[in-house]
Amino acid sequence: MDQTGAAPADRADHDSIPEIALAWHQAGKGAALATVVETWGSAPRQVGSQLAISGEGEIMGSVSGGCVEGAVVTEALEALADGRPRLLTFGVSDETAFAVGLACGGTIRVLVMPIGRGMPAPLLADLVAARAARRAVALVTYLDSWDQRLTDGARDPLEPAIRARFRSDRSGLEEGGPFIAVHNPPLRMIVVGAVHIAQPLLPMARACGYDPVLIDPRDSFGSARRFPGETILNDWPDEAMAVLSPDARTAVVTLTHDPKLDDPAILAALASPAFYLGCLGSSRTHAKRLERLRAAGVAESDIARIHAPVGLDIGAKSPAEIAVSVLAQITQVLRQG
Repeated sequence: MDQTGAAPADRADHDSIPEIALAWHQAGKGAALATVVETWGSAPRQVGSQLAISGEGEIMGSVSGGCVEGAVVTEALEALADGRPRLLTFGVSDETAFAVGLACGGTIRVLVMPIGRGMPAPLLADLVAARAARRAVALVTYLDSWDQRLTDGARDPLEPAIRARFRSDRSGLEEGGPFIAVHNPPLRMIVVGAVHIAQPLLPMARACGYDPVLIDPRDSFGSARRFPGETILNDWPDEAMAVLSPDARTAVVTLTHDPKLDDPAILAALASPAFYLGCLGSSRTHAKRLERLRAAGVAESDIARIHAPVGLDIGAKSPAEIAVSVLAQITQVLRQG
């Protein structure tokens, strides 16, 4: 984040709604944030989805896939004029749903907060700073009073609910209580080994919301020509992993099945809170890997964290199919534990 509040260059616009709203506000345009706080039926955008609206009518993001954005923009501009937040409800009957893109009908509630007189600008700046620092935070909003606070959950009156929402990565209304908007750090995927499987895996991971990083000290493998546009570290895996510092929002995949490259990365991943570690190789290769890890003093509880052979058993043959199986298993672990 630069001092103007501009969104980081490595974060797509649709994932940078608070950053964009702050930048518009700081530029003197005025800004409002619209957030989906509740849905019923076939609403096309999940709870927590956001739309930023500038005082000049610019928009970024979405709260309904286009169904009600026009009405939300109108309300947001009025909110900027009078400084009052709004809680809007939009319902679509089954008879008219198809025309606006809701296949089975649906209802959404959208909170519109003007920045400044509604949501304090310093609070939004703190949220943006936490996101830039990869700190998990929750923005708690009381819909009866419009009071808001930013919290990491520690010693908060809503700590159990906030912790549960961090784990499930799901914003939502507490029963009879406030709206908790979860802002988890972006997911990351660290891939060790610039092999054929990595070529489809990296763009697939990005499409699923991960920031992928490729590690391979072999320049001829880990080259921009083979992986155009990707972040590549041509360092030894232990050095690269120390710099990247995997956290609880990080998946690690090793693909070389060369002990000199994979083993240091595996040891670093096991010493971190990374939520997933998958290793390519046959059952025989993995058995030898486990012998080396046990000889290095790795505890059985840590060894149990390794998914190997990597990926769900879907009969994958080609590099792209194997990449699908790997990403499917990562998704399963992330969402189901």
